[in-house]
Formats: sequence, C-alpha cells, structure tokens
Amino acid sequence: MFFSYFKDLVGREVTVELKNDLAIRGTLHSVDQYLNIKLENTRVVDQDKYPHMGACLKLNSGFIRFLVCPAFPF
Repeated sequence: MFFSYFKDLVGREVTVELKNDLAIRGTLHSVDQYLNIKLENTRVVDQDKYPHMGACLKLNSGFIRFLVCPAFPF
C-alpha cells in the first residue's frame, strides 16, 4: 500500500525529516520495496547548520522519521 503511494510521488518535491532532526528537501527519484528513497536536487532546510550536504542522496528507511508529501490531488 505505502509502496504504490510513494511510487506515485516519483518526480515530485518532498521533504524528509530524519531521526537526527535533519530536514532535507528534494525531488523524489526512486523508492524501493523497503521504502528506501533516493532524492535528487537536494538541499537542507537549515542550510546554515548543514552546509556540506550533497546534491543526490540515498536514504535508508530506518533513518527516516517522516516524509512530507505534496498536497492531493497530484
């Protein structure tokens, strides 16, 4: 159920908050059956605190606290 929902979000901008309170915004590039996600064109919400983040990230689902999705309808 969740996997198909996240597959529908591919290509959309999302915000991911990690368990260490780091919030990252980027374009959802892919998601696998374990809900690991890959973001492109990423940027940290608090750029002053984390200036060293890269442009493309692969995030393990175990480190994700929640994901903020765009509003319906797509």
